[in-house]
Amino acid sequence: MLVLAIESSCDETGAALVDAEGNIFADVVQSQVALHAEYGGVIPELASRDHLRNIGFVVEEAFSKAGRTLADVDGIAVTHRPGLVGALLVGVQVAKGLAWASDKPLVGVDHLVGHLLAVFLRDAGPERARPAFPFVSLLVSGGHTAIYRVDGPSVAEIRELGATRDDAAGAGHDLRLGRWSLALVRRTL
Repeated sequence: MLVLAIESSCDETGAALVDAEGNIFADVVQSQVALHAEYGGVIPELASRDHLRNIGFVVEEAFSKAGRTLADVDGIAVTHRPGLVGALLVGVQVAKGLAWASDKPLVGVDHLVGHLLAVFLRDAGPERARPAFPFVSLLVSGGHTAIYRVDGPSVAEIRELGATRDDAAGAGHDLRLGRWSLALVRRTL
């Protein structure tokens, strides 16, 4: 089974072609770091517009890198939550359009579940050990900081053990990286 995966939850436009065993045939990401650097954080409207500008090229490049076409795909997966509403809408609408045009099934993927299960993906690099179920994962991503127990690959087998109530370590991490990126961008201009 070959799946086209689309990600646009915040400030990166991504598309990948992966199979059911977690093999990655292509992975293309268009970052918006330089776009948001001068603001010290992600501006949602700018993020959405940049996704609109880039998503077609990103999906096309993923197909090209994998040497595949939409006809080769068995299904389409897209991040549908959580994230910036406008940014998510871009990815979801493109995925829906491709699914409708190709009569392929469409599956919405929770962004956080994607992070938790990404450890099972295989790229062309050296083989990594995969965790055995159950495992515990610390998730630090943007506005989310939580600890999860993962008993299996389905959403029903993932349980949040604890999370921050207000500020997230991921937001602080992103802010620090944003400042570092701004300094780097200024040095290269």
